[in-house]
Amino acid sequence: MEIPEQRRGPPARPAAARLTSGAALAQGPVMDDEHWMRLALDEAARGIGRTSPNPPVGAVVVRDERLLGSGWHRAAGQAHAEREALADAVRRHGREAVRGASLFVTLEPCSSHGRTPPCSQGLIDARVERVVYGALDPDPRHCGRADALLQAAGIAVRAGVLATACERLIRPFAKATRSGLPWVIAKAGMSLDGRITRPPVAPRWITSEASRADTHRMRAQVDAILIGGETLRVDNPQLTVRGLPDEEPRQPWRVIVTRSGNLPREATVFTDAHRDRTLVFTGRTLRSVLEELGQREVTSVLIEGGMRVLGEAFDERLVDQVCFYIAPLLLGGPKLVTGGQGAGSTVEAPRIVNPQYERFGDDLRVMGEVEYAKEKTD
Repeated sequence: MEIPEQRRGPPARPAAARLTSGAALAQGPVMDDEHWMRLALDEAARGIGRTSPNPPVGAVVVRDERLLGSGWHRAAGQAHAEREALADAVRRHGREAVRGASLFVTLEPCSSHGRTPPCSQGLIDARVERVVYGALDPDPRHCGRADALLQAAGIAVRAGVLATACERLIRPFAKATRSGLPWVIAKAGMSLDGRITRPPVAPRWITSEASRADTHRMRAQVDAILIGGETLRVDNPQLTVRGLPDEEPRQPWRVIVTRSGNLPREATVFTDAHRDRTLVFTGRTLRSVLEELGQREVTSVLIEGGMRVLGEAFDERLVDQVCFYIAPLLLGGPKLVTGGQGAGSTVEAPRIVNPQYERFGDDLRVMGEVEYAKEKTD
């Protein structure tokens, strides 16, 4: 769920960029296109954790290398980023300034009427001259459809600018659209030897205060937090977003997966102000729980469960990303971060792709997407 590194590094022309109009205008200065798309990515980042089941999207309106307006999609049912950016440009400079301008947007403009009118028609009505977008719409019913509509109206189109960065931004939406399952992040705080159980007289937390603060930032970016019944019985966690500055965060669903149904009714998740955001699934496989969450338009889930839940998640190839906080402690003990059947060999083991390492206090955070070995075939 992180904003990709491409936003902060030096610009480079992506191999995936493609031109959908032969006009010289459609190409434009490559470096300029990437510069404006980075600003659109900055706008999109403001919507992370706010827009589900829609993806976060950002847009900017530019004319004569001058920024006229910017916007981002704020919530499902509200105006899309393109219309926000156009409205901002009109407020600042008038409607005539928008005619003949270029619009840069992180996701292909929508071409059908859903909760809001199609943005492709809005761009046509505004009489912009050029549209540049990053990621294709992952829905096969709409993918690439905007190009033909815009070009038929005389608008030059360029697709695929900073495509990798833009695609990373919409990973939960893309997975939910294609599979019906939410994007799953496995999160855990552990000792250096991979233990998650504290000695009985030890403080509650293994990881540092800085790591716990970062966890709240992660929680604010997802639709649901999932734990097992044992974690609820032992830790009685709140599973809420707390301590973020200058905002009242949207609280994610709190999902409890239990085999027995034997849960303490006095637990915080059943009695606090957010108790209506708690769901309990009894005797269900993790996959079936995620399928039902997908039907509820949950596009991202943070698993904070113990070794049984995380073990099942990895065994069933349900985890898309990891976020592990490793404290410089050696605790020993029987409970490791993941259980389950495990991998039959190192070749078959899930691997973390392009891991990112960052210090939080004395802890090390490891993040990255999960890549699974190809399944064996007879």
